[in-house]
Amino acid sequence: MKFSYVMLPDYPLTESIEAIKLADELGFHACYAADETWHKDLWLLFAAASQQTSRIRFGPSVSSVVLREPSLIAQAAATLDELSGGRAEVVLSCGNFGLLAQYGIDWTVSKPLSRVKEAAHVVRTLLDTGAITMNGEFFTYNGLFTFARPVQERVPVKFGAMRGPKSFRAAGELSDGVHHALSYTREAYDYLVSHFREGASRAGKDPAAMDIGAWVVFATGPDSAVAKEAARSMVGLYASSMPAEQLERNGVNPNTMKPIVEALGAGDLAKAIELTTPELGERLSIAGTPAECVEKIKREIEPAGVNHMILAITDATLVKQFMGRDLPQVAPVETQLRLIHDEIMPAFS
Repeated sequence: MKFSYVMLPDYPLTESIEAIKLADELGFHACYAADETWHKDLWLLFAAASQQTSRIRFGPSVSSVVLREPSLIAQAAATLDELSGGRAEVVLSCGNFGLLAQYGIDWTVSKPLSRVKEAAHVVRTLLDTGAITMNGEFFTYNGLFTFARPVQERVPVKFGAMRGPKSFRAAGELSDGVHHALSYTREAYDYLVSHFREGASRAGKDPAAMDIGAWVVFATGPDSAVAKEAARSMVGLYASSMPAEQLERNGVNPNTMKPIVEALGAGDLAKAIELTTPELGERLSIAGTPAECVEKIKREIEPAGVNHMILAITDATLVKQFMGRDLPQVAPVETQLRLIHDEIMPAFS
């Protein structure tokens, strides 16, 4: 089992780089960040961090192929790969539907999976060959080339997928792995992995050799109640983007989320947190003491065949910034990274 740190790049940049340096020293597999307008630019952040680290890998999880043209994703990834000495990778999706709405884009008519599949072909081709000519449904190029060349023989290009099953099969068939966001039950991961394996087998790949990642809301610390309260404060924000089918696979009635989403949409963050019950918060996060986190991963996630935990670490800064709530007792990112290394990683070595 690999462990990676996923950040929202909204801290002062010097703090973000220090956290990445610590994750590198502790042996985390990768650092990922959201490639969204709402946050600071991850490509610039990771370019700087690559010069102060030696092992940790970098990439977006995810980069939107609606808002960021895929040839530019390939160019950025190849440049970052050279800067980092071969430590870049890419995770693609259609993007955050809430952000798309702010751009006036109706994702329901944009054929999101078809667009991601075509974009993945563009990124893969440019990374592998440096040139592309194609006349696609979404992207067209006539002799486009780039001098941005990666160091790795094959930069991993993966899919971010939530809904399924077609997206899970496509990830297995057409990419190097899948990052599945916001699932916490054995049922949800069995569903993901079975369809992912089907797609991989269709392409003659060994799914056991591919990246199958669980992207989860996470908080840990010596005080279980404090960690769970931090996660609960953020669950509504994240879970509001979960499709109804995914909520059901996680044992949540989609109707339960409607008033939370309405409160968030109205800007009533306190009400959204209030409506997120402790039971819902615990179901839709991995939080508590390190021992509790280990137990949930071993019970609900690892047995399905997931081989990569991608931890969206929640601390007091994020809770305050996004939900306007003061929780100063929550362990800071650096403490949580050390607890993961000292008390969670060894359980899966």
